[in-house]
Amino acid sequence: MADDRKYSSQQVDNMGLGQVGAIFEDGTTAVSSKKIVAIQFVDDSAFTTLTPSTSDFIGTAGGNGDAIDSSNSFPAGMTIYGQWTAFTLASGTIIAYQGSF
Repeated sequence: MADDRKYSSQQVDNMGLGQVGAIFEDGTTAVSSKKIVAIQFVDDSAFTTLTPSTSDFIGTAGGNGDAIDSSNSFPAGMTIYGQWTAFTLASGTIIAYQGSF
């Protein structure tokens, strides 16, 4: 049976998570000017800054739902998908996968 699904160029670009690069972060160094499409949590982690590309995505600047703050912890093993341009960890370890948007 043929697969009749069609994908936009953005979806195809983002399917190859990490093909544009990945960022490993286990400290509190600010990372900016990136196009991050997924964040995988290696350890329980919290953000000081998580900057969404638009208000359609979660982040510390608000957007959909409540703003994330450093008291919000993401558990090890979890992966979130979206569009972010910058982050600073308050604690934990992550791999941030770059894509295009």
